[in-house]
Amino acid sequence: MSAPRPETVWYTRCPVPTATGIAADQNWLADAFAPDGVAVRSLQEEDAGDRRAEHFRHRLATLIREGGNVPALWARSNGAPTRLVGLTWIEERQVVVARPGAGVHGPGDLKGLRLAIPRRSIEIDFWRAMALRGFDGALRRAGLTLADADLVDLDGDVLPGQWEAELAALRDGRVDAVYTKGAVAVETAARYGAEVAIDLDALPDRSARVNNGTPRPITVDQRLLDDHPDLVVRFLAVLLGAADWARDRPAEVARILGAETGSGPAGVAAAYRNASDLHADLSDERLTLLAGQEEFLRRHGFHDAPVDVSAWADPAPLAAARRLVPDLPFLSLEKP
Repeated sequence: MSAPRPETVWYTRCPVPTATGIAADQNWLADAFAPDGVAVRSLQEEDAGDRRAEHFRHRLATLIREGGNVPALWARSNGAPTRLVGLTWIEERQVVVARPGAGVHGPGDLKGLRLAIPRRSIEIDFWRAMALRGFDGALRRAGLTLADADLVDLDGDVLPGQWEAELAALRDGRVDAVYTKGAVAVETAARYGAEVAIDLDALPDRSARVNNGTPRPITVDQRLLDDHPDLVVRFLAVLLGAADWARDRPAEVARILGAETGSGPAGVAAAYRNASDLHADLSDERLTLLAGQEEFLRRHGFHDAPVDVSAWADPAPLAAARRLVPDLPFLSLEKP
């Protein structure tokens, strides 16, 4: 006997460039599922209640998530019955900042410096993981490792807001360099007088930029995929269509990203200069980069049980979604 249609499909996304955010802004997710009487709701809604924690744990049977890979890998390692159905890659202005005149101009200059490594009291500390991985990516370009620098633990909860504790420590001279990424970081670093010392986005080796959001996974609960694969395929088709729509509308994308990230126009413009391609795939390159991230996170204690990325991935739903995209009504809209 087939499982009854769920009343609600839940989704969640991080406050970064995602096709999910584009589709939600345009109300396409709700429209795509309305004919079946299935509601589509976001964990970011005010009345989502206790379900919000599932953004990290991913144990809600009808949840589809587009977000950072640190929580996604952690959840899978801890037994969450998820499948990886897509990976995106969006450059997010990953940089190492320092005080003006500090003499940090390249990866080799990080040797022996005090690097800010925050620790936050959250279930899976992706902030700490991002800092470690960001500095690791920079140091490896100079033939160095994290052991060649002085990793300074900081209380990331001491100040509210993103990057505040790390940049305050930089301003006060307690650390020499801070890893940051994204639109909010642009504005916060400017407020603290920090300057870009190393632009990880400018490094030719893409592996230097592997971090929580690069590549960014789309994951789905195995139960939803088993019982209602058509719903998963339809959701992914909407995301692919939204990515098509976004590619030709930079002004609209900038507006949506401002709302998604909580950043002003200057931060969005500086952080997401290349956020025009929000398409997901499961290419060998992205899977390999994610496997390297899994090994790094496990080696640094962010999760214990290994995650076989290749076995975790299921390419079938995305392949079916690509065939469905031409049938989506909003794609008939004229190009700008």
